[in-house]
Amino acid sequence: MSEGQKFNVPVGRLYAALLFLFLCSVALVARAVNLQVIDSGYLQDQGNDRFLRDVEIATPRGTVFDRNGEPLAVSTPVDSIGADPSRLLQEPDGIRELARILGTEADAMERRLTQKSKKRFIWIRRRLHPSVAEQVNALDLQGIEIRKEYRRFYPAGEVASQLVGFTNIDDIGQEGLELAYNDWLQGSPGVKRVIKDGAGRIIEHVEVVREAENGRDLHLTIDRRLQYLAYRELKSAVRKHGALSGSVVLLDVQTGEVLAMVNYPSYNPNNLERLNHEGLRNRAVTDVFEPGSVIKPVMVASALETGRWKPTTPIDASPGWISLGRFTAKDHRNYGPIDLTRLLTKSSNVAAVKVARDLEPEHIWETYHRLGFGDVTGTAFPGESAGVLRSWRRWKRVEQDTIAYGYGLSVTALQLASAYAVIANDGLLRRPTLVMGADNPPESILDPVVAQQVAAMLETVTGPEGTGSRARVKNYRVAGKTGTSRKAASGGYREGRYVASFAGFAPSSKPRIAGVAVINDPNNGEFYGGAVAAPVFASVMTGALRLMNVPPDDYEKMIAGSAP
Repeated sequence: MSEGQKFNVPVGRLYAALLFLFLCSVALVARAVNLQVIDSGYLQDQGNDRFLRDVEIATPRGTVFDRNGEPLAVSTPVDSIGADPSRLLQEPDGIRELARILGTEADAMERRLTQKSKKRFIWIRRRLHPSVAEQVNALDLQGIEIRKEYRRFYPAGEVASQLVGFTNIDDIGQEGLELAYNDWLQGSPGVKRVIKDGAGRIIEHVEVVREAENGRDLHLTIDRRLQYLAYRELKSAVRKHGALSGSVVLLDVQTGEVLAMVNYPSYNPNNLERLNHEGLRNRAVTDVFEPGSVIKPVMVASALETGRWKPTTPIDASPGWISLGRFTAKDHRNYGPIDLTRLLTKSSNVAAVKVARDLEPEHIWETYHRLGFGDVTGTAFPGESAGVLRSWRRWKRVEQDTIAYGYGLSVTALQLASAYAVIANDGLLRRPTLVMGADNPPESILDPVVAQQVAAMLETVTGPEGTGSRARVKNYRVAGKTGTSRKAASGGYREGRYVASFAGFAPSSKPRIAGVAVINDPNNGEFYGGAVAAPVFASVMTGALRLMNVPPDDYEKMIAGSAP
């Protein structure tokens, strides 16, 4: 083409290019209108998802107090580490350093992050020591988030562990009263809206979406001083006698409030990594045993209710044994002619059987059941056992005989303590309670005269001639009863295996505290309730009466002891 020659563009092609440009402009304008007007909410949500976050506000559980306001369970703030896996995976060196600080393997941490990479948040390590949390924070890794949580701490440790229980990693009650009153103790977490930067760090708190509600406090009837005292004496006795376990319960006679409830072996709720499952149960309410002679006062009360029997009614315990069909009930020796009172003083099995044979089975059963055997006590403690008290309609003659001296039924330590509190309280039952302020009206269970007669008879058991003389408390009058029962096994009883117990109350003139000590399977020679359990009762009761400022009532011995 020569210089100056014009280049002619076809008109159709020019119009087509202009139309294309026009359509592109229209499309761009339409897209802009769509994004800015029609889909603006969607874009805003997408932006907020990248920067705005709703974060939970942790709330503490309510504090558990003893009757004097001493804490038994408290919540303390701690730091926990979480992460956005996809962001943290972008810092492999940081992952290795984080694993070193936390004492774990870097490869394992990286594998877990990779498996959870689609999640926006996972926990890395919860409830850190403050110094460890500071080291993690100093790494300044993207995707890492340190959140405030609460951890449960138990000041009484193993002394009250089975009673109070513990919570899991999410601060939800798992055992004991922490479980029973979880809804009461657990608060409601709040929610706050925050802005995070590209690394996942919180840079601004926007607003509180929902206020947090703290858990409510729980005030128990337990006296922490008595709890420590009882646990110390029980632990010492179990170890001394080589026993498998033991329990001690103390009740306020007038109110039914549980003042102390301890078991051994126990566990430390502040260190669950070394949890001893043998010590997990609150044996005082979950474990049952055949009570043996400690149940005899109930049989005596049943006899007195008929009006045919008096404390001085004679019984011939000769020749020291009695046939029960294929079995034989024996006494330690031939007590010969005795009365109903001496039946308890010497703990005569022969006399108890003869009393039972004089009574109607239905009446015996009804007395036992009235005093709480065969039914839960009403504490609402998780796993509480009702024990076993078979219907009298299913009894054979031998069962009527053996129930008189504590075989053929099973009870808990708390049931025994409650029954003895009824005798001490002139026949009025105040159901055992663990929570202060519980509605607990009195129920008339025994005739007051009958209760007073049995109480007076039980005082002879701790006298010089009684089987429970080692349960005496200096300067106080004590009433109670020893118990020694063989341990049941498949098809019969274990040879040489026993449960030793003592139940009683003090001071006898105006009972204030009822208590039970149970030692399971003592193996160091002594096994009778009077030798093994009665001294535990005496030691605990001595301290309890002093701590509760109960005045002495054994004036005669006090005067005799001060005489020149």
